[in-house]
Amino acid sequence: MLRIGLTGGIGSGKSEVSRHFATLGIPVIDTDLLAREVVDPGQPLLQEILDTFGRDLRLKDGSLDRSALRTRVFEEPGLRQRLEAMTHPRIAQALEDRVAALPAHTPYVLLVIPLLFEAGWQKQVDRVLVVDCPEAVQVERVARRDRIPIELAWTMVRSQASREQRRRGADDVIDNGGGKDAGSLETRVRDLDRCYRKRARGERYDTPA
Repeated sequence: MLRIGLTGGIGSGKSEVSRHFATLGIPVIDTDLLAREVVDPGQPLLQEILDTFGRDLRLKDGSLDRSALRTRVFEEPGLRQRLEAMTHPRIAQALEDRVAALPAHTPYVLLVIPLLFEAGWQKQVDRVLVVDCPEAVQVERVARRDRIPIELAWTMVRSQASREQRRRGADDVIDNGGGKDAGSLETRVRDLDRCYRKRARGERYDTPA
């Protein structure tokens, strides 16, 4: 089964793009959602995280305060590597389990992997699709969405792979900067979908610019 890895910086619009693919009948596996599942109450990883990063991160309902954890690890870069070393193997296994459960006739699957380049997961996919936008736009979106200071939003954006790194590693790019010439996201997704379906069938195709 063809694997398309969808990635992009925080606030770039990955969720919106993946929704467009889903409306075309393409299965979407989002590693952010898997990251939530592997730390659900009752999962061994939750207790490991609490023991490592602080038991005050447990909410009243027993779940993990992901927002507080994110703020904590972004404020101390060394903690982020420790967290990723704990979570990435579980997420990777959950992803493989989901892919294996898909119907055999599925043309391709969209794997949403925000930290694809940072985690070195390029080999897990056949093609990399990057959702791109200027960093200033990312910061504005993240600060507004999460109701956090601009300074913290900049720290989050700059802690990830740079815009240039993602574009260099991309096979395909979707411009989601909101510019007048960016075009329709839905149209761009439909064009790429046609190309990916052809690739999955082994047919020749030209990826739209």
